[in-house]
Amino acid sequence: MRNQKLREADRPLRHEGHKKPVTRRDFLARGLIAGAGIVASPTLLGLLNAREASAQALDCGIAVGGAGLIPFIGFDLAGGANIAGSNVLVGGPGGQMDFLDDDGYMKLGLPSDMTPRQPGQINTELGIAFHADSAILAGIQSKTSAVTRSRINGTLLCARSDNDTGNNPHNPIYGINKAGANGDLVALIGSRNSDSGGRSAAPLDMIDPTVRPTKVDSSRDAKGLVDTGKLVELLDSQDAESVMRTVERLSELKVQKLSEDVIVRDLIRCGYVQTSDLVARYGNPDLLDPNRDLDIVGAGNSIFTSAELNDSRFRKTAAVMKLVIEGFAGAGTIENGGYDYHDSTRATGEIRDFLAGQMMGATLEFAARRGQPLMLYLFSDGSVASNGVLDNSADGRGKGIWKGDNSSTAASLILVYDPNARPGLTRAEAHQIGYFRPSGSVETSATRVANNVPLLAESVVLNYMALHNDVGRFAQVLPNHGLGAGADLDSLVAFQPIR
Repeated sequence: MRNQKLREADRPLRHEGHKKPVTRRDFLARGLIAGAGIVASPTLLGLLNAREASAQALDCGIAVGGAGLIPFIGFDLAGGANIAGSNVLVGGPGGQMDFLDDDGYMKLGLPSDMTPRQPGQINTELGIAFHADSAILAGIQSKTSAVTRSRINGTLLCARSDNDTGNNPHNPIYGINKAGANGDLVALIGSRNSDSGGRSAAPLDMIDPTVRPTKVDSSRDAKGLVDTGKLVELLDSQDAESVMRTVERLSELKVQKLSEDVIVRDLIRCGYVQTSDLVARYGNPDLLDPNRDLDIVGAGNSIFTSAELNDSRFRKTAAVMKLVIEGFAGAGTIENGGYDYHDSTRATGEIRDFLAGQMMGATLEFAARRGQPLMLYLFSDGSVASNGVLDNSADGRGKGIWKGDNSSTAASLILVYDPNARPGLTRAEAHQIGYFRPSGSVETSATRVANNVPLLAESVVLNYMALHNDVGRFAQVLPNHGLGAGADLDSLVAFQPIR
């Protein structure tokens, strides 16, 4: 049965309302292809850029433990998934419990007997309110312990975005790096070889080509981040480090005699320092291998089974969460295709939402087992709507079918895990930023981000900095931001600091 569900989740989407797929973007949104790519890294020419080179020469670019900031992982659901209403509850100006009209909830896939007004239809186990029959919530629950769930909180960002396009600049990963997130080995990673590491673009004002995400979607990619050569094969890692430190000292003596500019000399010196450090800490690349981590797979209480890691969704989730949560990378993006699921059923969307929830739950549980905080950001390009027809199949469970794309029902979700206690909010209604109209559409005038995807991404960076009690530096990190100041800025902050 489990394998049958996975096969169903991978079924390509063929439905009304779209031309035949012709671009790579079209194929990805309908689940016809998966992301692929190669590892990319900065060039020496980039290092010699004057200011960047000077900064790297001074500290040799050796980060420790993700720069001490909260790990960040973005989930990019390609195609236009449902997030608000049938998964995370959404309401009017008063917050999640300021209920919409029944017709509005029907547009969001909930028939009248399943609206949040009805008894037993609300679940607040994660702090933020989900619909009790949310497939995303069920997926999270399947991979997390009750203790982990008790230390999570979240906010729903009510903001429209265009349907079926990778041009929505949703991904804030460069801004997260600008805020200070960094890794021991690489600044940013993503499961797709793209400028953002996912399908949706990053805002142009945030992009920094020198930290372009390295593609990681498997244990092989994770281990491939380090290559210590034959030296470690011939010697143990301690002896290999001693050899490298000796070479480093001898080379330093030679470099001191060079007449080149001081920046060039420092870059040469740092090359040896970094190589020695690489050998010392990562002589055994199995340290990066999610398949060798018993919290991930291979034990009775592991997060994934061996069979699950045969599935590409879970392989890339395991690789990215291992590297980000353990500080090898500062932030990561996990792209998941096949979320353009308005195929006149509800079952298809429910199955795929459950799998997305499992991927999210796995990262939250791994953070809990490592005693690390974690910020998750769930986003999708556009969304879907129901026309009131119900799917009474076993997987449809009497909910409204997804009949077509609808950018007006879009929203994004932030979840934060704190190993010490459930994260606090800045105000009681901060589980929801912005709101929906009674008819089930985003109120586009409610906030600055409600009808502006680049500003939506900026608000995610703002909340990341708020978790570090660092909002005062926001204008330095994103000097061209459009979120305003004072009360306007404060209204977009949902979380109290946890660092």
